[in-house]
Amino acid sequence: MDFIEILKAILYGIVEGITEWLPISSTGHMILLDQFVKLDVSESFWEMFLVVIQLGAIMAVVVLYWNKLFPFRIGQKDWIDKEKFSMWFKILVASIPAGVVGVLWDDELNALFYNPVTVAVMLILFGVLFIWIENRNKGKRARVNSIAEITYTSALLIGFFQLIAAVFPGTSRSGATIVGALLIGISRTTAAEFTFFLAIPAMFGGSAIKLLKFGFDFQPAELVILLVGMVVAFVVSMLAIKFLMGYIKKHDFKVFGWYRIALGVLVLLYFFLPQMLRVS
Repeated sequence: MDFIEILKAILYGIVEGITEWLPISSTGHMILLDQFVKLDVSESFWEMFLVVIQLGAIMAVVVLYWNKLFPFRIGQKDWIDKEKFSMWFKILVASIPAGVVGVLWDDELNALFYNPVTVAVMLILFGVLFIWIENRNKGKRARVNSIAEITYTSALLIGFFQLIAAVFPGTSRSGATIVGALLIGISRTTAAEFTFFLAIPAMFGGSAIKLLKFGFDFQPAELVILLVGMVVAFVVSMLAIKFLMGYIKKHDFKVFGWYRIALGVLVLLYFFLPQMLRVS
């Protein structure tokens, strides 16, 4: 296969690894990147690739947070960690809204909303929300400072914010769930961690659906592109997650809000300015 296609897969893995965890919309960045760097693959493979490459990103969460995620104590009398089991039940509750909608209407929603206008509007809208929430919360103490303190009701509310991201590309799954968590008084670090953990069933489920629809009859070149993208996304995600957790211990999310607004404006200008100039 063409070595250039491998380089493109590496680039897509880098972008996925960074933008999946920073609340700046991986979809928005992928749409822009696709305008300049197109993979030489079929349309069906491309649609599957955009989702399944996330498996590399989610494995970074599993590796980094294994001790917080694995609910069993090997070789101990009390072999079930009840607090971690409770956390997983909260994650499952939060996963219900997006899971149901994704299974029933995934293709229809993609056809309706997977376009530059939706991406740009949601980038800007949630960018404004980040800035507004951080200004509102300035000087206030968070009411919830650990995942153990998150109630099932709060988990479900966060799940509805994840649903918004599932329906409207450009929202950013991590961005939407963090916004929801901040709105109900959850601390930044707890909001980010819960968002990471909530991504596990969402990404595995979404990837499974796409793989089943695409089938497993990969061409050798397609398989190489997918695996390269996933491995790169995994490595870059490890770095991005560590950066984000270190950053938000000392800073707020406003910088990501401003970045989202700027990117949303850029998307609108890129796709619509040429048309406006031709009309005038």
